[in-house]
Amino acid sequence: MIGVSSEKKGEDPKNLKRKPANVVMKYMQGFGYKVIPVNPFAEGEVINGEIVVKSLYKISEKVDIVDVFRPSKETPEIANEAVKIGSKVLWLQYGIQNDEAKKTVESEKIQYVANKCIKQEYQKLFQKANPVFPALKN
Repeated sequence: MIGVSSEKKGEDPKNLKRKPANVVMKYMQGFGYKVIPVNPFAEGEVINGEIVVKSLYKISEKVDIVDVFRPSKETPEIANEAVKIGSKVLWLQYGIQNDEAKKTVESEKIQYVANKCIKQEYQKLFQKANPVFPALKN
């Protein structure tokens, strides 16, 4: 997951837990997904129990989905990295989309999802019929 936030000096730790990427990471982990945080400014730190890596290239295991919480203008480079590491999906969160990134991954038969929240899509697919938590019924 690219764009997970680390604690900034003097920042209230509660704010970190409310940041969208961190919320989504924790949620997906709660359903058994292995989520590796990518943040070049927090390399080596631990976020939600996982060691932060500097880039996708630093991940030693297979990556199925590259989930992105970064500005649209940064996604072409991220798309190139996703192709090089053999990802199956490039997922761009709400408000993020880029035609160049789309062309890059689709030319390599990688699925492109843009302007959608992976957490909310997961809830739509798997939680409507039988919510695990009552709060997710809405």
